[in-house]
Amino acid sequence: MKLTSKTFSDGGVIPGRCAFAVKAPRGHVRLSENLNPELTWSGAPAGTLSFALVCTDPDAPTRPDDVNKEDREVPLKLPRAKFFHWAVINIAPTIGQIEEGAASSAVTARGKQQPGGIDGATQGINDYTGWFKGDAQMEGQYHGYDGPCPPWNDSVPHHYRFEVFALDIATLDLPAGFGAADVLAAVESHVLASASITGRYSLNPRIRLN
Repeated sequence: MKLTSKTFSDGGVIPGRCAFAVKAPRGHVRLSENLNPELTWSGAPAGTLSFALVCTDPDAPTRPDDVNKEDREVPLKLPRAKFFHWAVINIAPTIGQIEEGAASSAVTARGKQQPGGIDGATQGINDYTGWFKGDAQMEGQYHGYDGPCPPWNDSVPHHYRFEVFALDIATLDLPAGFGAADVLAAVESHVLASASITGRYSLNPRIRLN
């Protein structure tokens, strides 16, 4: 099974238009177009009844002490944790592509409630739901895709792994408000094959990715 993208190459840089935020000359960052990247998968084995999709950033800081603080940088040696950006289940076995911008085309304050772009599929919440908890302007349930927004002072670039799973089950019955961790647990005994692609992104002006 193979997963590719017209938006970025495996190991390449995710373009700013597919991020939640981009660098700004003043105020460090500004909101971006937040387009989901184009994804195409092929080579699913016989017996595939549905697909699931997850996007994971394994480089999220585990402590907020230095995050987005002036005259500081998030340390290289700080332990990191997963931050999930997308969780999709019940993608029909006849679907093998998601066009760029089909499922997300803007930053939506308080989160997209009914993201589209993938016929018949169900999109869960991402980890911006917890990140913005307590923020009067942004708090809400963030469904579907929301792109990269690593700390603008992080000393390491973040890696965003998009992974598609070919499943031997047509429907995953997950409750409302499910997230990527729920998807990964639910697919564990149903995976026939999987494929992934990883992109890099940083908002730190000191870091050059190209």
